[in-house]
Amino acid sequence: MIFDTHAHYDDEAFDEDRIQLLDSMKEAGIGTIVNIGANMASSRGSLKLAHEYDFIYAAVGVHPSDCAELDDGKMLELKELSADERCVAIGEIGLDYYWPEPDRDLQKMWFRKQIALAKGVKLPVVIHSRDAAADTLAILKEENAGVNGGVVHCFSYSAEVAKQCVDMGFFIGVGGVVTFKNGRKLKETVDILPLDNIIIETDAPYLAPAPHRGERNCSLYLPLVVETIADIKGVSTEEVIRITEENAKRMYNIAS
Repeated sequence: MIFDTHAHYDDEAFDEDRIQLLDSMKEAGIGTIVNIGANMASSRGSLKLAHEYDFIYAAVGVHPSDCAELDDGKMLELKELSADERCVAIGEIGLDYYWPEPDRDLQKMWFRKQIALAKGVKLPVVIHSRDAAADTLAILKEENAGVNGGVVHCFSYSAEVAKQCVDMGFFIGVGGVVTFKNGRKLKETVDILPLDNIIIETDAPYLAPAPHRGERNCSLYLPLVVETIADIKGVSTEEVIRITEENAKRMYNIAS
């Protein structure tokens, strides 16, 4: 079944129909979802969902855009949250230079500290990186961040950067952008990498695949991503689903 490795079903975009939507997943072929924390509140919310649904797991962490909220006390809370049996990763963490705030040095500091947390609790990391390839690669290498595995989610860089990430022990997260007409870089990355290095994701409610671009995204649209990857790789959709599910379970240490 399809494994959605990165979603945000705690988001207010799902407040009106969250229960009905999540109840429809298994029948639609969505076997597993990891709900990803982006700040302290959504990290708690992700764990709450993971305890309500047996096919949902959680990651806890603070996105670079929200890292100004972090302090030593909140880092301790993240460590406590990460001990929950439904928590499978630290994330999403990283660097986002698209906006001028928070300060880049602040982002880098909390990125390093959250990597250290992940290494300490022996969990994989979910990396967010936007317009920050050089600094992201440098920190991942310096901190040996791939020691427990992880993913560079919503990958937006070149195939050459993807290879460097894979060499450090990371999977490449592929979502709706691969279906876009202007998604050339991601298509090239998918073409060059073996399927063994790829996992699929939605980033719901964001980045819905074509022809739903601009709409609220959800895991029910993932067959469109699967079909595009299958076309690029010249394999069946069944093979894409099987291999990416195996990859995701291995990365998140989820038993089959």
